[in-house]
Order: sequence, then structure tokens, then C-alpha cells
Amino acid sequence: MTTVRPALDTEVRGVRLTGVDVARAIALLGMMVAHVGGAAEQLDWSDPSAWDAVVNGRSSTLFAVLAGVSVGLVSGRTSPPGPPEITRIRVRLALRAVVVVVIGILLMALGTDVYVILPTYGALFLLVIPALRWRRRTLLVAAGLCALLSAPVALAIVPLYAGGGVFGAQLGLVYPVVTFLAYVLVGLAVARSGVEARITQGALVAIGALVATAAYVLGVLAAPVPPDAASAFPGVPFVPLGSSSEQAFAQVFLSPRDHSSSIVDVVGTAGIAVAVIGLCSLVFDGRGRLLERIAFPLAAVGSMPLTIYALHLVVLAVLPPLPDSARTWWWFAIGTILFAMLWRRFLGRGPAERLVTRLTTLAR
Repeated sequence: MTTVRPALDTEVRGVRLTGVDVARAIALLGMMVAHVGGAAEQLDWSDPSAWDAVVNGRSSTLFAVLAGVSVGLVSGRTSPPGPPEITRIRVRLALRAVVVVVIGILLMALGTDVYVILPTYGALFLLVIPALRWRRRTLLVAAGLCALLSAPVALAIVPLYAGGGVFGAQLGLVYPVVTFLAYVLVGLAVARSGVEARITQGALVAIGALVATAAYVLGVLAAPVPPDAASAFPGVPFVPLGSSSEQAFAQVFLSPRDHSSSIVDVVGTAGIAVAVIGLCSLVFDGRGRLLERIAFPLAAVGSMPLTIYALHLVVLAVLPPLPDSARTWWWFAIGTILFAMLWRRFLGRGPAERLVTRLTTLAR
């Protein structure tokens, strides 16, 4: 009988899923582009200089969907176990959630300009615990319901954050829990589909790309991003002054703007995340030693996401203010990859991942 690891790992029967690790590295490096790379505020396909804005919103979404995939992998893949094993998994997940929230608050206290996702990330682990034995169809229906409720809930909670400042905004406003719960549920459904199977990987690429394309086409036609949307607060719907009721409805529910919490935003970014996970898995999983070696630099980064995420925020807090530019991002990317490769090669699991495992084991 295989023992389920207490950490949220990307292992199946003792073998790491390289494609999932590579996808997680893409999410981490994408978030660094948003944080230090000088990415454009709005994506404009007609302007190549604004293409780097593709990381806005989509990197954090990929990170959250992969969280759901990891939860699914450690809770039975396509067949979650029954009691008492599922109870042990739920306890481990709950303990891990508490530790991640604490780490997130400590990182927030560093006072960087980055909105820290970890408190929301930890809350999502707690919220997904009742769903560990749900069927794939139920998971997708629940994700769809979260997508429908995303914008209204995001608007409803805004008054709760009045006077909360930047610190308070990171506790569920910038990364709304209902919105990101949809992403985690989608990731859990992906894991329940058997992400290690070739036919599933191809289907994820096709379905994810089709869903994302349909969502964004609808959004662009129904609710074009207004010119003054750059002033919008992330995570909250934006309606320009002077909009009619029909225009306001479209902007709230159908806007393709990144971090708008609209149905189009949630479905579109989730579709892209699913396609990326499927593509990375299709290219790298079970393709032989050569591709494993090619993937190793990124897979090493993706094998220690908590370490890399926390480390880049510590570096930002310790160093003098750095210019937001492609050059700054390259330094971060190269340093991140070298650190992860050396640590993975000689020491194995990342330090933060080891810490979380040890703390959850002691608490249990």
C-alpha cells in the first residue's frame, strides 16, 4: 500500500509528474514578470510591446489551478479513498493550510509592493476539503457556480475592506476567495481525470484552448476593456463613469479584463491554465530521460513552489528598490533556476516544503 505524503507533491506512485512541475515553474516565473518585469498594464495583441501583459492574472490562475491538481494527486488521483485514509488526508491538508496562511502573513509583513497570494491559497486548501471525494462533474458544476458568483461577491465584499490599506486588501480582496476557489476546483477535476494519461493530456489542451478562446471572444465583443481600466483595483469589477445599465452589467459579468473577476475572466484564465497543464504534461511526462533532463531546470523550480515564491519576495524586501524591467526579471529568473537546480540536485525537496511537512507532522 502506497503511503500518501503529507506535503502537496506532484508524485504519482513515487514518480514525479514533470509536466506539472514545469507548468508550476511557468506560473512562478510569470508572476515574477508581473512583479519585477515591467509588464504592460493591459494586453493588446496589436501592440507586441504589450504582449508581456499576458502574465497578469493568468500566472496566479495557473498557480491556483495547479494547487487543485496537487490536492487531487495526493488524495487518490482518479479514485479518492474512503475512511479512514481520506480523513488523514483532510487533516494534513488543514494543517498545511494553517501553515501556508501564517507564512503568507509573514511575507506580507515584509512590506513589498507585491500582493501576496498565500493567505488566499491557504484558505482555499481549507475550503476544498469537503470536495475531496466529489465526482468530476460535481467539481466542474461547483466551479461554474463560483464563476457565476465571482463578480457579485467581489463587489459585495469591497465595503468590508474600507480603510484596510494594502495589507488588508491582500486578505481576500485582490485574490477573491470565491473566484480562486473556482480555479482550485477545476484543478481538482483535472487530477480526477487522470492527468498522467496521454488521451487526457491531449483533451486538456484542446478543451482548455477552445474554452479560453470562446470566453475571450465573447468578452471582447460584449464588454471591450475601457480606456481607463488601468485605474481599476485588481480583483474587483470596474464600471466606467457614465455607463448605461446594460454596459455596467456587461463590464461586471463579461469583461475580459485581467483580475476583473467576471465570468469571462474566470473561465478564460482557467481555460488557459488547463491548456498549459495539458501541454506541459503531454510534452514532458513519460517521454524518456532526454526530455527529463531538458525539463530539469524548470521542473526543479516547480518542485519547490513555496520556497521560490517566498524567496523572491525576501529578495525584493532585502535589496534596494529595483527597476521594473525585462533585465531585472532575467536576473531573477536565472538566479531562481540556478538555486532550484542546485538545491534539487544535492538536497532534494525545497526548504520551505520540508518545513511545512515537518510542522504538519509535529502538529498531527
